[in-house]
Amino acid sequence: MAKGMRKNDTADYSSLVKELKARGPENLYLLWGEEDYLREQFLLEIKKLCLSEGAEEFNYKRFDGPAVDMKSLSDAVDSLPFFSRRTLIEVRDYDINKCRDDDLAVLKEITGDLPNYCTLVFVLGSSYEPDGRLSACKTIKANGRVIQFTSQSTGQLVKWIFRRFEAMGKTINKADAEYLIFVCGSLMNRLIPEVEKLSAYAKSDIITREDIDAVTQRIPEANVFEMTGLLASRDFDGAAAVLAELLASREPPIKLLAIIGQQMRNLYAARLAIDRGLGKNYVMKTCGLKYDFMANRLLNNAKGFSLGRLARAVELCAETDYRMKSSSADDEALLKELLLHLALGDSL
Repeated sequence: MAKGMRKNDTADYSSLVKELKARGPENLYLLWGEEDYLREQFLLEIKKLCLSEGAEEFNYKRFDGPAVDMKSLSDAVDSLPFFSRRTLIEVRDYDINKCRDDDLAVLKEITGDLPNYCTLVFVLGSSYEPDGRLSACKTIKANGRVIQFTSQSTGQLVKWIFRRFEAMGKTINKADAEYLIFVCGSLMNRLIPEVEKLSAYAKSDIITREDIDAVTQRIPEANVFEMTGLLASRDFDGAAAVLAELLASREPPIKLLAIIGQQMRNLYAARLAIDRGLGKNYVMKTCGLKYDFMANRLLNNAKGFSLGRLARAVELCAETDYRMKSSSADDEALLKELLLHLALGDSL
């Protein structure tokens, strides 16, 4: 979540669209968040409602880039619609966190008195987080609607995956759809090419877990989950191969370390649950796991470690994090060294 900004309007997407169609477009929006597929789909719905067919050329204006000419934006906002009831102004990738004082004054004037016929939409990229403590964000929030697009719930995603496969003449069961989300992540723009790839690859009309393992591109979290499982089963060469694959993916080593550290903490919680008879529900709640199969696999992997070894593994991750941030050592070399310590149990 952006600094200083509450999660505004993070309801499920279908509810947002229903409300938009029932009430019509508002005058001012700020659309942001990691779920860029839904963000773009929602913007498309706004366009359909604002722009009459054949009149887009006259009633739609778009501004791109981190800087915006506020005078041109003001002129666009004031332009009357032509053969249409509304105009639509799209401002994409504006660096709202760096809005200068002179631009801020104009922005306040524009957004504080938008014509009834105009809809002004600020669209931010999936990696950009507006800082709600700053005046520009507060101005838009006070005069319009801020919608953060996050990944949808598992139930909504599974239904969406069903529909995507059905459109390609394929089916998938609920458990394997959940596994696909685990392997590929919950963002729709990442899932779409994987669904298409699986549909082309699978010989049967039914997508299987074996198909998913064969052709999908795994997110780092799924690879780290696999790597720690290999460590638990003493397959150190396999674990090293997974780490090499992660490093080859160009993911920043500090990010990979954070994922490894989180997985080691999860394994520690799972081992603690085993030793104290706390059960699977404790593990799912403590580790924030969504699926039974993840908890089952985590508990099974935890059996390959002692509680003391996992406590030391968590310490090693913290020590490696400190070394990455405080020394000039090569980060990739530090990750490889960490894996060696994890494999050897650091003398435990």
